[in-house]
Amino acid sequence: VQLQASGGGLVQAGGSLTLSCAASINIFSYRVMGWYRRAPGKQRQLVASISPGGMTNYADSVKGRFTISRDNASYTVYLQMNMLKPEDTALYYCNAAFSLETIGSISGQGTLVTVSS
Repeated sequence: VQLQASGGGLVQAGGSLTLSCAASINIFSYRVMGWYRRAPGKQRQLVASISPGGMTNYADSVKGRFTISRDNASYTVYLQMNMLKPEDTALYYCNAAFSLETIGSISGQGTLVTVSS
């Protein structure tokens, strides 16, 4: 398994969750790591991404609420989600890409985030 995501769950609006994704070294060291989501009936959306050097990119809808980070020692990328809204409800996927603005071809299994109103 190259990407293993965890941390989803059910939370009330305004609450917080942290997603984690453990990656294999050959992916983590050289790729942009990110999270995208797919809500029911909607296209997938790139939520946040982070380069090996720490540059970040966020979707406008999550700026100021979500924070992406990576731990280079443990090959793990995190998505801290605060002030969650019902519209954040989706399957969240960890992803490895070649740029901050794209969804790459390597993804883990999704983890479900459900935000109740």
